[in-house]
Amino acid sequence: MELGVIIVAAGSSRRMGFDKLMHQLAGDTVLNHTISRFLELETVAEVVVVCQPSHIESLPKHSKLKHVLGGAERHLSVKAGLDALSKNTPYIAVHDGARPLIKDTQIHNVLETAKKHKAAASAHPITDTVKRANSDNLITESVSREHLWAMETPQIFAANLLNKAYQKIVNEDCLVTDEVSALEAIGVATKLVKNPSSNLKITYPEDIQLAEYLLNSTSTTLN
Repeated sequence: MELGVIIVAAGSSRRMGFDKLMHQLAGDTVLNHTISRFLELETVAEVVVVCQPSHIESLPKHSKLKHVLGGAERHLSVKAGLDALSKNTPYIAVHDGARPLIKDTQIHNVLETAKKHKAAASAHPITDTVKRANSDNLITESVSREHLWAMETPQIFAANLLNKAYQKIVNEDCLVTDEVSALEAIGVATKLVKNPSSNLKITYPEDIQLAEYLLNSTSTTLN
């Protein structure tokens, strides 16, 4: 077992209007579906859920699972997760609690890539036409989508690099939205791993219905 996992689940769900992680999805909470994707993997040594106090009672009971409370900003929540992980796992994955559809195969692919490149992240190329707009939603320019990728999680790194990056982020009080940005702060480039499958991040109320359809679809598996 070579992988420690941090599941970031301490957000306020402002855009959702209710606690999306505790919402029921195909017989369980969104967060528990996400957690189960990692607990079932033989390569995972432990999972640390960084969450709100109201989530704790609903978490599954499992020998691999522990929880810590999140910080005021995302980077502080990740740092809390790093501090709670055992120090003997060579690789660390960080995953959004609101991404319950990640497939086992993609987690494996990102881990194998991290073993080769020390830093890897799930992502998909942007295929839509991209525009930049002003504060009044008026288009100001077109943006070339060539070489543009939409970032996903998991993002997996050699443990020593991720800890080094977050020590710098916390010491300098930097705001980062993902771990790729944290690694950039110490001059480390991350290898992208194309994800051909749906890895929806539940953000808006309508995403719950879509996620439930995908989970229940006989044509969709999570292996």
